[in-house]
Amino acid sequence: MSRSLIRSWLRSTPPAASLLQLRHLRSEATLEALAKAAEEKPPVIALYNYPSFSGAYSALFTQLFHSHLRLPCLILPFSSVIPFRVICFDHRKSTLAKVPSAEDCPMNVKYHVDVARSSSRAVYDYFSRQLECTKSPVRIEELMDYLEDGDLLKWSLPDIRAFNIGISEWRSKLNCITNPHMYEQLTEMSAKELITKGNSQLSTRKDAAKKFLLKAFKLRLGRGFFGECLGVRADSNPDLSDEIGNELSKRSAAAGLRPVGAVIYMQRKNLKVCLRSTDGNTDTSEIAKAYGGGGSPRSSSFIIRMDEYNHWRSVNISS
Repeated sequence: MSRSLIRSWLRSTPPAASLLQLRHLRSEATLEALAKAAEEKPPVIALYNYPSFSGAYSALFTQLFHSHLRLPCLILPFSSVIPFRVICFDHRKSTLAKVPSAEDCPMNVKYHVDVARSSSRAVYDYFSRQLECTKSPVRIEELMDYLEDGDLLKWSLPDIRAFNIGISEWRSKLNCITNPHMYEQLTEMSAKELITKGNSQLSTRKDAAKKFLLKAFKLRLGRGFFGECLGVRADSNPDLSDEIGNELSKRSAAAGLRPVGAVIYMQRKNLKVCLRSTDGNTDTSEIAKAYGGGGSPRSSSFIIRMDEYNHWRSVNISS
């Protein structure tokens, strides 16, 4: 199917369908899958967010359900193909404000937005109710618990940080079109193995972060309006922001400063400031939002100009 034919296909959809945000098709493999679907005309299409693990597991449960009933189903990453019936699952609060009312929503679109459950959990429950005999293996249940803990920003499960690090390398493989083994790989994943791998990587990252901590300095947040904390320039390794920032947060509190760690590095011609806090009563996002950024209470970031940063900088301190 040519791109012009796809554009023609999309133009033929009802005007109300424009309420959905269309995304560009990502690869030639996706175009081939669409061409095959145009011939076979499957009655169901499932679209999942890529590279999101909740999205990938949602696709897995959808595939297992339709395979069990031998129902044709086209599953695509990051694509909206209409006029098929579309069922949308999401857990983000920001999505609630974007969902149209029942009167304005297209007849072929149904939303399931539950901020108390991850989208993967919601999709699993949705299809499980239709197949009462279906029960997910304990390994999958544990994986969904960890994915949900991160998706809902709870960060409450033991070793959740190690889990996220251990699973991060799989993000590039969450495209079921270019990676035909995705479903098999997802069913074989083990939270315990990922945590073990993540802890090993954490140990290595913490050792690398210690070198940056030797160059800590005081930073006047918002020129002092938000108090002072410890900061570090990490231009050579910004991927260590969490490890550096969390340790700086502890050292900052011990030094009588705000329990916040600031990791700064160049991003294009400006500076990115990543704030971390290990103190449950401190909200770093209030600082980030004041400078056009955002995030969660314990982890946020924003961009500032070099000249503004120079007003924040204070004297070096010893480690």
